[in-house]
Amino acid sequence: MALRKSPRGQALLISTIVVVIYAIGISALDLVGKMSNLYWQAGLGLFLFVSSYFIIHQVFLRYLENRLNPVFKTIQNVAMSQKKIRERIDSSDFSEALDEEVKNWASNQTAELRQLREMEKYRKDFLGNVSHELKTPIFNIQGYILTLLEGGIDDPKVNKLYLNRAEKSINRMISIVDDLVSISRLESGEFKLKLEDFNIVKLVEEVFEHHEMLAKQFRVRLEFDSGYSRPIKVHADRRRLTEVLNNLIVNSIKYGKANGKTKVGFIDTGERILVDISDNGIGIDATDLPRIFERFYRVDKSRSRDSGGTGLGLAIVKHVIQAHNQTINVRSALGRGTSFVFSLDKSK
Repeated sequence: MALRKSPRGQALLISTIVVVIYAIGISALDLVGKMSNLYWQAGLGLFLFVSSYFIIHQVFLRYLENRLNPVFKTIQNVAMSQKKIRERIDSSDFSEALDEEVKNWASNQTAELRQLREMEKYRKDFLGNVSHELKTPIFNIQGYILTLLEGGIDDPKVNKLYLNRAEKSINRMISIVDDLVSISRLESGEFKLKLEDFNIVKLVEEVFEHHEMLAKQFRVRLEFDSGYSRPIKVHADRRRLTEVLNNLIVNSIKYGKANGKTKVGFIDTGERILVDISDNGIGIDATDLPRIFERFYRVDKSRSRDSGGTGLGLAIVKHVIQAHNQTINVRSALGRGTSFVFSLDKSK
């Protein structure tokens, strides 16, 4: 069927009809039985078949080529050569080929438009979030400075207090900008991982020690899920992994329950080590789980801001783990706690 609908097939069909008509004409004139004319009649029939096939084929091909050339060039979005277009038209059922091309083009255009809309929405949300995050410390700094300029600078009880508050707001702005720079570099691939072999258990102990005072403030215990007397060696970027552990453990502390605990465990899967950071804190609602790795997304917006978080920590965690060609997953239930599990390559 495909050949019959192609220019080649159409030319073959019409040429055959021409020869059949020619044969019928010879029969009607009663010339078939005359041997003197037999070779001449056969030769003329072959000539008619070949010449009509060639002419009709070229006419069909040129006609379709002129009509479909702009269509193929538009769909393919490239300047296709005349030879390639002819091959596409003449090789099979041109209507089916064109229909398939149009469907693929329409599908690609729809996907591209959807992606552009999502990127536009993401850009608007991102700019709105950045503006909102920076607006609070900027307004605070402005208020403190205006108070000092209006006479507060001369009051020893006010000037130092407001200067300290202004410094905290400035530090918060610096943290937001630093986190944005980190994510930008991670996404663009500008930085190179400095992979090395090290003991992940020792690194977690160092992170525990660093956040010991914060854990006491929130009355959260930091511990391993079991005793790890032997070192567990992994192959990763130690500095970046420290950043991951800091973010996850600090979140676990700040969103934990009073007299709760944060546990870190390790699972050997053969080629990889799974690191499990879990707590029995307030947990995360199922509707929020798919979005927790988004920039500036907050499960508890008011509490996150009061805790000094920038809303970028988990986004950084995800990008660092992905830069190692590894995965990170989260499980959580309201009132029962949260567990983050990510993979690392074992040291060879």
